[in-house]
Amino acid sequence: MTNERTQTLAMLAETRQTLLITLRGLTDEQAGARSTVSELTLGGILRHLISGERNWTRVLLTGDGTLPEGMLDEDQYLMPADRSLAELRAEYLAVAKMTDTAFATADLDARILLPQTPWSPPEPQFWSARQILLHLFRETAQHAGHADLIRESLDGANTTAQLGADE
Repeated sequence: MTNERTQTLAMLAETRQTLLITLRGLTDEQAGARSTVSELTLGGILRHLISGERNWTRVLLTGDGTLPEGMLDEDQYLMPADRSLAELRAEYLAVAKMTDTAFATADLDARILLPQTPWSPPEPQFWSARQILLHLFRETAQHAGHADLIRESLDGANTTAQLGADE
């Protein structure tokens, strides 16, 4: 039987993989295209998840409430004009590895001081390392769902139908 940490990291990895399946076969132009009234694009979602994993892992590792550079950057939601989807995918995989490494040995019960943001209450807020890991899982799952809808509206591709297919 596997433990909580192993199961949670495995679910996060599976959710990441589902997101990457959604991005299969796309051109850079498609990754940057809006297909709904939302501003979200597939490349923008991937970039946001890269930023999220990088920044929340920094929050975990520093534990001092320092706001990571770029955490509030609104551009993280946009597909960068100077980057390809392949480059973003490679960066996502590298950041995911960094996240997994950090959480592999983290004390899941450790109290981590959160950075102050414009929407934070005035008093200091703490999450456990477990809450940060679960937040990353929730964020990834939520955006994987967004990505599936965007992809289907772009070209009709369905992530669920692709789950068993080879890349």
